[in-house]
Amino acid sequence: MKPPSQARSDKNSDHVQIVILPIEPGLISFRGLSPKRLRFELEYALERGSTDNSFLFTNENNSIKDIYSAVLVHPPGAIYANVFLPALNNSLPNREIKLKVVVGHVNPNRIKLLKLLKENYPNLELISSNPGAKLLKELWIQKQPLTSKNQEQERAPSVDIPLPILNVIRQEQEMIINENYRLKLIPASTPRWPGGLLAFEEQIGLLISDKLFAAHICTTQWAESNRSSTEEERRHFYDCLMAPMETQVSTIVERLEELDIKSIAPCHGPTIETSWRSLLNDYRRWGEGQQQALIKVVLLFASAYGNTAAIADALANGLSRTGVRVESYNCEFTSPKELIQAIREADAYLIGSPTLGGHAPTPIVSALGALLAEGNRLNPIGIFGSYGWSGEALELLERKLRDGGFAFGFKPIKIKFSPDTKMIKTLEETGTRFGRELLSAQRKQQRRASGGMSASRSDPAVLALGRVVGSLCVLTAKKGKGNNLLTGAMIASWVSQASFTPPGLSIAVAKDRAVEALLHTGDYFTINILAAGRHNELMKQFLQSFSPGADRFAGLKIDNSPSGQPILPEALAWLEGCVKLRMECGDHWLIYAEVNNGQVLDSEGVTAIHHRRTGANY
Repeated sequence: MKPPSQARSDKNSDHVQIVILPIEPGLISFRGLSPKRLRFELEYALERGSTDNSFLFTNENNSIKDIYSAVLVHPPGAIYANVFLPALNNSLPNREIKLKVVVGHVNPNRIKLLKLLKENYPNLELISSNPGAKLLKELWIQKQPLTSKNQEQERAPSVDIPLPILNVIRQEQEMIINENYRLKLIPASTPRWPGGLLAFEEQIGLLISDKLFAAHICTTQWAESNRSSTEEERRHFYDCLMAPMETQVSTIVERLEELDIKSIAPCHGPTIETSWRSLLNDYRRWGEGQQQALIKVVLLFASAYGNTAAIADALANGLSRTGVRVESYNCEFTSPKELIQAIREADAYLIGSPTLGGHAPTPIVSALGALLAEGNRLNPIGIFGSYGWSGEALELLERKLRDGGFAFGFKPIKIKFSPDTKMIKTLEETGTRFGRELLSAQRKQQRRASGGMSASRSDPAVLALGRVVGSLCVLTAKKGKGNNLLTGAMIASWVSQASFTPPGLSIAVAKDRAVEALLHTGDYFTINILAAGRHNELMKQFLQSFSPGADRFAGLKIDNSPSGQPILPEALAWLEGCVKLRMECGDHWLIYAEVNNGQVLDSEGVTAIHHRRTGANY
């Protein structure tokens, strides 16, 4: 594939724009750029902006006398409408053209854009998978409740638009565009995106992969420079959204390995040209980590507008941090037999529902019935959901499950419309606490079965490992402003100087620590080194069990480092660091940071030291 020879930007706001990337003759990519976070979903948490990539195949030299067809693959959402539509109209000035649109994941935001396309191009034809067609028909006629967030953000069609012709792809199908291009359309349904539909252009080996292999990075570059340049963002996207669907995702990846791929272009982020096979291997490796988990939580949900799904994503991500396996099932697209089998095999349950017209959707009512009939009452359960003007669906779930004898793992979560930044973090912490409680119960059972002795604690090497000592510190971090401000803290003793030039240190952070989400590349933090003899009060503060969303600094006097990170005045010394590298090490992340600032607060004090008897725990 030739690299793009030029790029043109059609910009009409400070927030979004379109870059046009020529790929091959008759094939261009429209890349929607958003340098800022679009919504509050978990996968945008790295705050590196995003792109929305679509692809246009033209057929101007077709010998057929009819008005030629053009094929648009995966158009963006309506937030890009004001810049995307003028760019498309410039590329396809003939409004009577037969425009075929391959639709992958379906949501209300894309429905709005498709309606605008229908206004602009009357001869519009939509191509979707069978589940995608079902969603298109349902969402096309639904009215999304207006909130202060979405009333004026997105351009909307002026009148009710009839649903265009639907071409439904029920199994893999080849679509010939012209003598130069032919697309293999591959249905790729997952619980989060039932309408998934991939497109593989066979002549140039381009896989247009929709949500698979995506990364939220705002860049005008056609392809990533190397694998490491986007690894953190792609892993974050996988952990947030793909991990709970590991079974379905792994099946899709196995199918894709049979294709003669030369490059992969997802809907978000740059194209993967030189390292696509490495990325497929990573997806397989990350999935194997999920399979090895000993505890399985089944997550059942339905989501009309994506809000309930966003809650599910955050809870699942928090659970996955603890090493618990989460299996997601979209109740609208899962057979009763599959649901019943999943419920019977689970160690705990999560079920989430929106409230539509004062009721729970029928698929959720059916799933509730399956839970009541087949669920183990000894397994904990959690319920969650979003609502607009009422919350009858959640009340139904809570009442029926309590009356059915189920024990709740956390207080029912009821969120009006969509969760904001702080609520997303609270949801993650709720999932993490739920996972820890499941693991704690499992360990108690194992100790009873083994007579109370842990094999790892008696291992001579593990005992020797415990003799490695470390400084007692409190890691503190702050990110964002105003309503988006997030803070975190933890006791840290696995801290060590790592370099002289530049001055740097390394910190091991357990994956299930809430503050880990604030320690990605480019983030700042402080290490507060505690003083021997007066460290007990700070240890007591930060070793307590915080409820999800609680302020770790409540009641404490806090100073600020030059970058605004929290400093504990009672500390012996503090260091301000900026994360430069992250390495996955089993159940921890190893963070390398460059030290930018620091100060000794007590020149007479001595560093508090953490002595352990075993290397099996802190």
